[in-house]
Amino acid sequence: MTGRIQNGSSAGWSNLQRRGLLKMAGVGSLAAAAGSLGFLKGASAADPKTIAFWGTGTLDIGAKWAEFTKQTGVAPEFTDNGNDLGPVIARLAAGNANDLFDIGGFQGGAEKELARQGVIIPWDVSKIANYDSLWQWARDIPYLKQDGKQYGIPTVVNADSIIYRPDKLGKVDSYGVIFDPKLKGRVAMEDAWINSAIFAAIYLKEAENKPIKDPGNLSESELGLVMEFLIKHKKDGQFRTFWNGWEQGVQLVANEEVDAMTGWEPIVYEGRKRGLKVDYAAPVEGYEGWANNTVLLKGAGERGVTDIAHQFVNGLLGGFYGCELGQARGYLVPTDNNLAYAKAHPDEYKPDAVAALADHVKAKFAGKVFWQNARPDNFQLYEEWWQKLRNA
Repeated sequence: MTGRIQNGSSAGWSNLQRRGLLKMAGVGSLAAAAGSLGFLKGASAADPKTIAFWGTGTLDIGAKWAEFTKQTGVAPEFTDNGNDLGPVIARLAAGNANDLFDIGGFQGGAEKELARQGVIIPWDVSKIANYDSLWQWARDIPYLKQDGKQYGIPTVVNADSIIYRPDKLGKVDSYGVIFDPKLKGRVAMEDAWINSAIFAAIYLKEAENKPIKDPGNLSESELGLVMEFLIKHKKDGQFRTFWNGWEQGVQLVANEEVDAMTGWEPIVYEGRKRGLKVDYAAPVEGYEGWANNTVLLKGAGERGVTDIAHQFVNGLLGGFYGCELGQARGYLVPTDNNLAYAKAHPDEYKPDAVAALADHVKAKFAGKVFWQNARPDNFQLYEEWWQKLRNA
């Protein structure tokens, strides 16, 4: 399907063509599904504006997008991008991702590279009324801006560490549990250097006093130290697996295949929903802080849907999305609009729980935090080393 519209205000692919490609790729159209099921009510929902959102799987709120659409008039077509920025950037730069998607939900740090390659375009924060509600420290995350232009909106923030089973291990408060030979074959890490390399670097820096300056931006020698450490442990059979993607991470816990693993806090929430005893560690070495930022893809500009994109992002910061994401995943949209929405809708969300989540995340950032960087200076070396690990 290669035809393009040339006789209109936009030279982008038509929504119909694009939706067909998304469906062929196994992606459902929420707007179409919600409309056909009668979920959408009112004037804004009668003809919702669609936006194709390519984000990390944990940003998806599933059937609740229908309520989001009802409130905002924008219907997202959500696609999980797998959370590995290497393939994501490749698909944006050399593939068809900009033909398919309008907005990206990516781990922070890639903005510089994406802007350099011209595959994203700046936001106009004056068109995002709720932008000013973002907490100042979230707005000050350094990689959100490039050359004075706003390329990233810090939509979700949290700090990651270790998922573990207290019934098996007692209380865990160190990354050392991942490398403990007593747990050989009963631990796991993610198959992505963006998280696993920094976890190992934090441990080596803080617990073993290795000469590492910034775990999120390793020099060539520091990276070699970290990766040789991980490769040795892999060869020794320490890791049951290096998991990939949200679903596999959840399954490792749900199937009780591991007793501890580095990973995302939502996996704890999902495990508890399934009746498992799982906790999230507060490591003495410190957390890996991160932001999942919303970026505006070049294709949105080519299709003339940037105003809809701004409307969508404004909705993400409006309170409902933050309440739902917090309840479902334990992730935080860094705005007080969440609590205001919960207070206005106490039958849907408990204000005390919303406030507690905000305090929980703020407490993490009040302690020792090392920022994740999705595009460190030596990222090509990271890629090469990670392939060596996979092959080891």
